[in-house]
Amino acid sequence: MKEKHQVHAEPLGISLGTGTLAGLANGAVTATLGETTLFCSACAAKTLRPGQDFFPLTVDYREKFAAAGRFPGGYFKRESRPNEKEILTSRLCDRPLRPLFPKGFMNEVQIIGMALSVDGIHEPDILMVNAASTALMVSDIPWDGPVACVRVAEVDGQFLCNPTHEQMLDSTLDLIYVGDEDNMLMIEGSADFMPEERFEEALRFGHEQIQPLLAAQRELAARVAKEKAEFTRITPDPDLLAACREHAAARLPDAIFVGDKQARGAAVDAIKEDTAAHIAATRGEDAADPDQMSLCFEVLQEEAYRSAILDEGKRADGRGPGDLREISAETGVLPRVHGTSLFSRGETQALVYATLGTSKDVQNMDAVTGGPKEKSFYLHYNFPPFSVGEAGRFGFTGRREVGHGNLAERSLLPSIPDEEDFPYSIRIVSEIMSSNGSTSMASICGGSLSLMDAGVPVTAMIAGISAGLVTDRDEEGRIRSHRLLTDIIGAEDHFGDMDFKIAGSREGITGFQLDLKIPGLPFDIAHEAIVANREARLKILDIMSEALPEPRKEVSPNAPRIHTLKIDPEKIGALIGPGGKNIRRIQDLTGADIDIDEDNSGRVMVYAHGKDAMERAVEEIELCTAEIEVGRTYRGVVRGVKEFGAFVECLPGKEGLVHISELADFRVKQTEDVCKLGDEILVKCIGIDDKGRVRLSRKAALEEQKEGEELESAPSS
Repeated sequence: MKEKHQVHAEPLGISLGTGTLAGLANGAVTATLGETTLFCSACAAKTLRPGQDFFPLTVDYREKFAAAGRFPGGYFKRESRPNEKEILTSRLCDRPLRPLFPKGFMNEVQIIGMALSVDGIHEPDILMVNAASTALMVSDIPWDGPVACVRVAEVDGQFLCNPTHEQMLDSTLDLIYVGDEDNMLMIEGSADFMPEERFEEALRFGHEQIQPLLAAQRELAARVAKEKAEFTRITPDPDLLAACREHAAARLPDAIFVGDKQARGAAVDAIKEDTAAHIAATRGEDAADPDQMSLCFEVLQEEAYRSAILDEGKRADGRGPGDLREISAETGVLPRVHGTSLFSRGETQALVYATLGTSKDVQNMDAVTGGPKEKSFYLHYNFPPFSVGEAGRFGFTGRREVGHGNLAERSLLPSIPDEEDFPYSIRIVSEIMSSNGSTSMASICGGSLSLMDAGVPVTAMIAGISAGLVTDRDEEGRIRSHRLLTDIIGAEDHFGDMDFKIAGSREGITGFQLDLKIPGLPFDIAHEAIVANREARLKILDIMSEALPEPRKEVSPNAPRIHTLKIDPEKIGALIGPGGKNIRRIQDLTGADIDIDEDNSGRVMVYAHGKDAMERAVEEIELCTAEIEVGRTYRGVVRGVKEFGAFVECLPGKEGLVHISELADFRVKQTEDVCKLGDEILVKCIGIDDKGRVRLSRKAALEEQKEGEELESAPSS
């Protein structure tokens, strides 16, 4: 598609254009990489909603099946609610954009992205971030961008920028890096136990790669030259803020340093109500506007939290900057389930289940853009309202739950054994029972323990921890001083500047995610956070090891047992049988589940809940796939009676002819004198001709049986 204004970010191969599509939007841009093209719009509301006291930024990304030349599934044949990939891409785009809107700007902003065409080679998620940034740059919406985004992989020890799907299959790193000319703004992804030093090298590589994209965005914005619009900024009334500070500021530190989360909230609310009553009494009812009071107390709480941390190194729950909260871990906490753990860190608590299943339990991935078609390991994260002591909507999976679950899932995935060695489907469910910060990291710790409790031979124990940051900045936003915080609680996340989550083992990093509230994180502070996270992670791993030092030797007795067989690929049809008749018969007979690899390798997996069922199923499979052998004796079933003899099925689906002369050691006048249809008789294979026709003998089998009985009854010498 040819845009009126177009720029190219070389050598990345990304093009950005505007001026052709969606002319009524505040800003509209297309981004192209290869034959993957993405459209993104940016629009802002002209007025505020009544009583609005927050900034409503919405980022929505959609993948249309038509973009890949496909029909959507389902009865209505149209796209419906966003899938997990679309939600994750929307969150990926939201996080680096949000900190760059001016403080006090509260007009609703909506960013909508659509994949217009996909080539199945290049992933469009990084295009979404770049297109959204460019759409804001060419719009009249106030925003302090641009930002740029690349994906970094590591293949054979070399970093690659914006790898293809095929290259990602061999990569030990999946890093999405977003930054500006000087600092990083957001990172997320996973790695295969990458050492911290190498991880920092990847971050610097990503920072170098985004520079052409930033230059291209500035060039396109200069061409369009759209002047930024004037918008009303919502800030606390200076006089009211001064009055609140005079009446409440001195009391707030005592309130925010109360022991637990709910008590702190109640203490702050009491001061706020008292201050509102005081202002209403001294200045009139209208002076204590609830919306303005909320804005003022937000400022005062932020000042109290931040000054205590920066000036005294004092945190709301009494810890020092580098201290962990009290941690406890248990395994095997529930009966019947395959694996469980209860992981608690301060007031954050996760009850985590691990369930083992068969290959029928894999999750299908109906991806428009390419990539894996299914996954056999997945993690679901649930955040019920009672976890924060509230009454709210229950049973609905929100974007936050999808995002936190994905972070925990990709952090644990590198520890999952190869399917060849452990051919189970694995599902983890993390139920957040109580929340005061870093529930996704608690899900990682609890998830690792639950896997070990279920008997999954994980390659390493994984733990996660979050680092926070409080900065003192000058009027131009430059950082003058800062203090890192280990294991942040909810208030420190809310009033602080950073949430830097890193998960991994003792050997290295497996998952990471950086969110900022400031417009950029310098590399020297990022290095400090990475070092601090590693120190905390090792302490947590020590505590987890006390609960369960290594995976249980066997899978849970409540989990299905598995046995793997290798059969001749040409025998797969015989095992399945016409219309699946044979395999259904075995499953009905034994109660076992049988899965056959679709790659025609001949690998057959048998899942059963008991030893007898497993042995019977394996025996039946071997019978179905075996061949009749010359010299062997079989107990077969008569399947056909003819004048010249009987056809006997020796193995499932395999039969041979017993000629009438081989039915007995005497002359047989007609076949029915010896056997009838459905009779079970003993036969011996006495030959197979060039055409594969099997010759059987009842007479030879009986003689062999008689000789064995005589030998058994003979006296010993």
